[in-house]
Amino acid sequence: METENADRGGADQGGAGEGAADGGELDALRAAFPAERCLPPLGWDGVRAFERAHGIVLPEPYRTFVAEICDGCSDGPADIDGLIPLEALPADWGCEQTERDLAKPFPLTEAWVWEDDPRPYEEIEPLIDEVYNYGSVVLGTDGCGMYWHLVVSGAHRGRIWNISDVGAAPFGAVFGRTSAEEGFAGWVAHWATTRRPWFDVVV
Repeated sequence: METENADRGGADQGGAGEGAADGGELDALRAAFPAERCLPPLGWDGVRAFERAHGIVLPEPYRTFVAEICDGCSDGPADIDGLIPLEALPADWGCEQTERDLAKPFPLTEAWVWEDDPRPYEEIEPLIDEVYNYGSVVLGTDGCGMYWHLVVSGAHRGRIWNISDVGAAPFGAVFGRTSAEEGFAGWVAHWATTRRPWFDVVV
């Protein structure tokens, strides 16, 4: 898994190789977060240490953002506490931190409302745990058990997911319910330019 993720991770330090962060996206990300409310960037040594510890490579542009721009900001897309640091979990996180495994693939590729799933809860509970804990970093919370995840392993690597106590759904216009572009840069841009709820398209 580490090799697979490394192959897809691109160049270090915003290099010019395949997978390097887009300069325009980084400029937009830098402009979106007020410097006086940002935590210091983690640095490339810190990012690579995190990646080695978890057997993954973070997707761009989030990878370069955390390394060079900031590692969390109190003013950010998530409603409660903004964008949290890479190694943090929200204060209201209800799952055991030891259960999380970033190298295992995020299990979903389409929305799943487990509240409406007809199977017994005992059958789907392990699957729900995997959605929360496999293949993603947690970016922040909107409260009431609603979390924003960036997928770092699996088919949806680089995409943002909203996971709540009733289900999970991918973020981006291609998936419906929002006019925003997918991915970390699209998620931030939607917040920075509109300040509208992410579900801004009526279906």
